[in-house]
Amino acid sequence: MTLFLAVVLHALAVVVDVYAVYFNETKVAIPRDISFSFGGNLKYLTVWHMILQSVYFTIALINDAAGDHSPNPSNPPLIRRIKDYIFASFAFPIAMFVAITFWSIMAIDRELVLPEKLDKYFPTWLNHIMHTNIAIFILLEMFLSCRKYPSKKSGLIGLTTFMAIYLSWTFVIYFNTNHWVYPVMEHMDWPSRICFLLAMLAFCLILYLVGDFINRKRWGQDAGYTKISQKQKVNGANGKSIHQD
Repeated sequence: MTLFLAVVLHALAVVVDVYAVYFNETKVAIPRDISFSFGGNLKYLTVWHMILQSVYFTIALINDAAGDHSPNPSNPPLIRRIKDYIFASFAFPIAMFVAITFWSIMAIDRELVLPEKLDKYFPTWLNHIMHTNIAIFILLEMFLSCRKYPSKKSGLIGLTTFMAIYLSWTFVIYFNTNHWVYPVMEHMDWPSRICFLLAMLAFCLILYLVGDFINRKRWGQDAGYTKISQKQKVNGANGKSIHQD
């Protein structure tokens, strides 16, 4: 039953996410006097993640058809390894990051993230698909599909690299337009901007660890986590090393 629900989720997510990306790219036309055109829709981390989540759920669907569904396979096929790594390192932390930061700033002052003047061009249903559904889909995926997280070093390096590329892109946009992608940054001086971006990066990395924790609690040894026995704990306290991801 769980596998059936996971397959339904993967298929639904592919349809919804791909359509949202298509609609945003072809139907949403914001005048240049309201929003600068440099970078197109790829200015926004939300759009990067919508594409990423579309790719992830497509890979998950392929794994459903031709991959491996066992909780902790000893020799998983490539498609399963790719699926597990993308979920852990990118899909989960970035989905939660986008949803939490967007709605938190919206609650404080929507003009800092989605000015009201954009409402006539950016429909409410699309806003929820891109900033709410992403978190719902990825949380359902967390609880419906078992996965093995990569080592923390591998996962955090992947996530840090992804975020560094995106943040570098925001600087490229600024130096070409003299405008920041997100209005909240227009109200900051340079030291505040750097601290803000570092805080956002740190928050994203924390969300990776949160995902690892939730996966451990949900799937436990099924996902390859090692349960430390009382004897091992005593040996660890006596100075003997215990290896555990």
